[in-house]
This record gives sequence, C-alpha cells and structure tokens, in this order.
Amino acid sequence: MRFFSTISSAIVAWSERPTDIKLRQAAIAAAIGFASLLLLLAIWVFAFILPNLPSIDALTDYRPKIPLRVYTADNVLIGEYGEERRDFVPIAQVPDSLKNAIIAIEDNNFYEHGGVDFLGIVRAGLANLVRSKSQGASTITMQVARTFLLTRKKTYSRKLQEVLLAMRIERNLSKDQILELYMNQIYLGQRAYGFGSAARIYYGKPIGQLTIAESAMLAGLPKAPASANPVVNPKRATERQQYILKRMHELGFITQAEYDQARAEEPSVHKDGGQYRTHAEYAAESVRRFMYAQYGDDIYTSGFTVYTTLVKADQDAAYAAVRRGVLDYDRRHGYRGPEGHVELPADAEDRQDAIEDALVKHPDSDDLKAAVVLEASPKRVQAVLLSGETVEVAGEGLRFAASGLAAKAAEAKKIKPGSIVRVVKLKDKWSLVQLPEVAAAFVALNGSDGSIRAMVGGFDFALNQFDHVTQAWRQPGSTIKPFIYSAALEKGFSPSTLINDAQLSDDGGLQQDGKIWNPGNDNGQYDGPITMRNGLKRSKNLVSIRILRKITPPYAIDHLAHFGFDPARQPSNLTLTLGTGSVTPLQMAGAYAVFANGGFKLPPYLIQKVVDGQGKVVLEADHPQAGDEVARAISPRNAFVTDSMMRDVVRSGTGYLAGQRLGRGDLAGKTGTTNDSMDGWFAGYGRDIVGVAWMGYDKPRSLGGREFGSTLALPIWTDYMRVALRGKQEFSPVVPTGLVRVDDDWMYTEYVDGDAVKSLDIDEEKSFWERFFTPSDQPVPVPGEPVPGSPEEQERKRLEELYRG
Repeated sequence: MRFFSTISSAIVAWSERPTDIKLRQAAIAAAIGFASLLLLLAIWVFAFILPNLPSIDALTDYRPKIPLRVYTADNVLIGEYGEERRDFVPIAQVPDSLKNAIIAIEDNNFYEHGGVDFLGIVRAGLANLVRSKSQGASTITMQVARTFLLTRKKTYSRKLQEVLLAMRIERNLSKDQILELYMNQIYLGQRAYGFGSAARIYYGKPIGQLTIAESAMLAGLPKAPASANPVVNPKRATERQQYILKRMHELGFITQAEYDQARAEEPSVHKDGGQYRTHAEYAAESVRRFMYAQYGDDIYTSGFTVYTTLVKADQDAAYAAVRRGVLDYDRRHGYRGPEGHVELPADAEDRQDAIEDALVKHPDSDDLKAAVVLEASPKRVQAVLLSGETVEVAGEGLRFAASGLAAKAAEAKKIKPGSIVRVVKLKDKWSLVQLPEVAAAFVALNGSDGSIRAMVGGFDFALNQFDHVTQAWRQPGSTIKPFIYSAALEKGFSPSTLINDAQLSDDGGLQQDGKIWNPGNDNGQYDGPITMRNGLKRSKNLVSIRILRKITPPYAIDHLAHFGFDPARQPSNLTLTLGTGSVTPLQMAGAYAVFANGGFKLPPYLIQKVVDGQGKVVLEADHPQAGDEVARAISPRNAFVTDSMMRDVVRSGTGYLAGQRLGRGDLAGKTGTTNDSMDGWFAGYGRDIVGVAWMGYDKPRSLGGREFGSTLALPIWTDYMRVALRGKQEFSPVVPTGLVRVDDDWMYTEYVDGDAVKSLDIDEEKSFWERFFTPSDQPVPVPGEPVPGSPEEQERKRLEELYRG
C-alpha cells in the first residue's frame, strides 16, 4: 500500500503545477490508468499467483534422484539403473573454470543481482517484439526455479512465477547454494543430469580434472542438451564452446594465454556417450534384480552403490573368450544367409532413409556391425553402415560367406543389393560374418572364497537377456563324473581299482526303468579292465556306470549334495553318472571349487558391498573361506585324490588340449558332452581360479556330430585362463594325512589291509575276460609270453597292459 500512496502523492503534486488544463487532465488520466493497471496486477499477483506458488522445500531440502550404480571390485562402472544419470557434486569440489564458464554464458551478473535481472528482462521483451525467435533472459536462479518447480511452457504467467520464486529463493539460499543446485540438477544430454555426471559421461573423468576447454564445452550444453551435445553434434557443440571461451576472456575469467591454449585444445570426448568400459551386463542385471528384491523402486532414485567381486581384466578376458568361441563354432558350421532385405529406392535421400530405418532394427553387436549391401559379386561386396560409412569387403573377407555370393545360391541365402549383413573389421580389413544362433556362457570364481571374478551369461545381452550362467539348467554330461568318482573313494575305491570297460550286454545288460539298457562309450571303443584313474582320464562311460552300480545312485546323490547340487534335479538311476541331471554353470563352478580348495563348499557370490546414498555401508559380504572347517564338504584326502585324477585328464586325457595350450602342469578339469551333443562343457581350475564354460542352443538341438566339450567349451576356458593365470606360479598341493601309495597310486590308509575295492565285480566280469582271451580249443596262455603271428595274442597283450594300469 505504501507504493500506491507514493504514486497518489506524486499525481497530486504534479496536478498543482501551472500548465495547460487539458494536458494536465490527460496526464492525470494516464497516471490513474497506469496506477489502476498496477493495482489490478498487484491484486492478480496477491490473489492468484502468490497463493499458488509451489513450496521451495525441494530446494532447501534437496534430494537429487541418483541412480543405482554397479561397479567391479577395481571400481569400474558396469551398470547404471534409473531415469537420470546423476553424480551429486558439492560446490566446493567444482573447479573455478567450470563455475566461471557457466556464469559467463548463463548469467554474468549472478553474484550481483537479487535473483532477477530486470534490465535483461526488458531487453529480452523488446527483442521478442521485433523478432520471431524469443529470448528468455532467465538468470541462474530463475532457471533453478523453473527446473525444480515449474514447467517449461512459455507463458507470461509462468515467467511471473519464475520471477517471484527466484526472489524467494534468493532470500532463503546463498548464491553458492543456488549455483550448487543448478549444477547438479540441469539436464546436459546423453541422460546426464548435472555437471558431475556429464564430466564422467563425456570425458570419462571426475569433475575436478576438467580443463578450461572441457569446462566451456559442458557449460554450453544447457541451451540444447539433446541436439547439440558433442556426441550427437560435435560441430555445433564446438562452436558454442568457442563462444563461451571468448566470453570468459572478455569477462576476465581467463588470461590471454589460457584462452589461446583452450581454443587450440583438441576435444577428447568419448564418442560412445559414456558407455561402460567393460562388458558385464549379465552381472549388473543380476545385481539389479537382487537390489530390487531388497529395496523395490527406491533403488532407481536413492543413490545406492554396489561393488561386485568382478575384476575388470578377468571380465574382459571372459567376454572376449566367449565371443571368440561362439564365432569360431559358427564359422565351422557355415553361412546361413542375410538377416533380411530392404528395397533400395532410386532417389538418394529416400534410399538413405530406407537404409537407416532397416539398420535401426538390426543393432550392432559390439564389433559385429549391421550393414546394407549396395553392390555384390563373388569378388567384392560394398555395403553401408548406420553411421553412413561405406565399407568394402574383398579377398579373404568374403570366404566365410562365399556360398551366398555364388551364382546358384538359394534365394534365402543369396547376398545381393539390399541384403542386411554383418561385417567386422579385423586388421584394417572388413570381413563378412553373421550373428550366431548358438548360446554360450562362462563363469570364473576364486576357489578360496567363492567370489565371482568373471561372468558372461551369453553372446550379447542386447540380443538375449537370458543369463545362461545362473538361469540355464542343462545336462552336465561327463563333467559330473569326478563327483561320482569322489563318492566311490569313500566306498573303498582307489585310483588303481580295476573296472571292466566293456558293454553291459557282455554280462547280460542292465534293467533300467523296466527295459534292458545297454549304453556305450562315446567313441565305440572298449578296453576291458582298466584302472579307475584311466577311466576318468579317458571319460569311459561303462567304467562310470559300473562304479555307480556298485555304490548305488542314492548314495551318489547324497554325496553330490555336499558340493551344492540339487538332489531333486538328479535322476536316481544309473544315467546319473552320464550327466542326465540338471545343473547351472554357476552351480558347477561352485562344485569344482571344492576340489580346487581342498574340500570346502563356499557358495559363489557376486556382491561385495552395498552403500546407500548417504555413504553408509548397508550390506557387506561375510562368507566362509577355505580353511574354515564349518564349510568342509569332503575330506582333504578325497579332494587331493580326485584332484590328482583330474590333473591326468588335462595332462593326457580328454582335456589334454588345455594343458597343451597353457603349458602348465597344475591344471585339473573335465570335459562334458551330453547325448547327441546337445551341450558342450569344460569345467576345471588352475591354482585357485575355477572356470566353467558351456555351449548349446536355447532350444536344445545337436551342436553337430563332430562337436564335443573339447571343441566347444575347452577353447573358451583356455582363452580365459591364459589371461587369469598369467604370471602366477604353478601350485602343487600338499599330500594330506590318511593316504599311502599302493601299486604306484593313492589309497586311503584304512583300506590297505581292509575292504579296498581292488577290482570291481571281477567274478562277474570273469566270463567276459576268459571268453575274450581263451579260445575253447587252446590252453590259457601265460601273460607276457609272446605268440608270434597270433592276432589274438597281440590283442591280449594290448588289453593286458590296460589291465595293469
């Protein structure tokens, strides 16, 4: 009211001055009209605007939406979940170069005005009257009011609210607090909110390490964050950066030397827009599911940070090994044809639109780029990528897909203009490839504590989110055999126990589910009585079946439970030893770790620590370690003897390629191939690093008659182990108590003069042995006495050597 009283007094004083009456009356009328207008405006403001102004509690009690972030053990970001990618940074940690860049371009009088730059508003209003392009004239404080509390709708009512809120904010917060809010809330493109996240996403560094040039680039983003950021439009972003540097120099924020250096600095923007530096999508998603089960939707806004047990170098090695193994398998089985076809219009612009529309539906798979063929012949293929780059494939790069370039190629397989294909760049030359259909998985863990070092649940998370490490229940094949052998040791068996490797039909076959069951060895070869050690080394099915028949399936299933296998998923019959139950690769890795660490069952775990938004540790791993007797699953001597047999598998058995490729003597493991080659496995370890590789189709079908665990999974395992074991000395376990050497192999002490199983069912197998060696019309020959020219005696000698071990 004091304002209007002052206006009235001024009008009365002016009316008493001697002047022309009509002019005086007109002036009075204009003054009254202006005062009335101001009065109406004031009434409108007090009656409708002020009562409806939003509270500024969101500013005085600022709680930014910070996403869930997932890191490796060595602090590499592998996952981020939330609508906004945000890093809150206190104003004290913001470098002066960034603060000055923002002030120079957004509000150079920020520290002088009271929240509203009235001269700027008048200037912008006049400009808007004569120009079609509007000017905002918003101060940083007004932008804070709009960003937090108002819409972006351009109306005079909203602008007035913005002004009033800015004045209220200035009364309640300091300038630094206002600037802190602005810098942490503003959207800056690439899903980055706040300058802290923008520094990480665009430059891969903390905000405190930004250069002047980088600060100026980021300061230019608020004007057009989505369309003019340095990833989407480097040219426009650079132009604005140069303008901001000029303003900083004009305002005295930087010296001439700093200005010159910043202008000349080459941009170092991460063109991937802040994508993760290692592929661990399956592990990150596993963490997200766990966190959601614990905290619900709060995980997307409350700033939880999860540190996993993964190691970046191991994860990179595992990812590369799986990709390489799958692509090698895919190449062995031939080219299937293009992924699709698009008609290419004659008009250049229409053609480009058609190509872009088609390629968007076929996203790249890491280095496997989708491309549309422009020209195709048996000697040359020209194709264009989504980026617009044209690539040429020739020579060796065409070999894999040569069948699709042949003149008589089937239509579904033919490569022609408009075909959607895959290309990969190897050693600066492009090659035609294809997306594989087969699935694969790999997991590695530390056998000493169960922590997961690497986890790859499939070929490409973007194409298939099903995690084959934790979710795929598959038949394990022969990778289950070491656990059956381990069970047999507790029943008096030893590695030197003799077991007949012969078809069951030779002793009448076996009843299995009411039918005569007569399984065979994978290679169709049978060697007669051989040691249990050789039976595992050469993965003899009939040896394993006879062992299981002796110890019984129920006993074996109880023993398997000590390793973490689910008894309900194991068949209670003799097919158990052929791996007809169900396991996951992660379960298999935890089980093999028991042999690697001397007999301790340590549940695999991925999460090391969870920290909430306030920095408080709310969960931290506290798992048993190897050596903690409460976690013992099998005796040290059982683990030692089984380990010694699996080392022979790698030295000279079905897994010999692992030892050959890695050149180490401390590797142990077992191959596995299921019936009709539906699944291929290799499970094993070196020192305390346990790894399990698997390959198969999601909808089970044969991987090929010539494919085995040694060709499918073992190469993945060796590729990973080559990196994981690099620089680590070989490990030789200490012989535990309770073991002695008998017949040049290990035996439990109590069985030396007791109930040792020295030969399994030898009386039952005697008829086979005598039948095989002794013709009915000749005496039994003396072992070792040669009979020149007798094929029967030569075969007898070969089998006798096997009989002896």
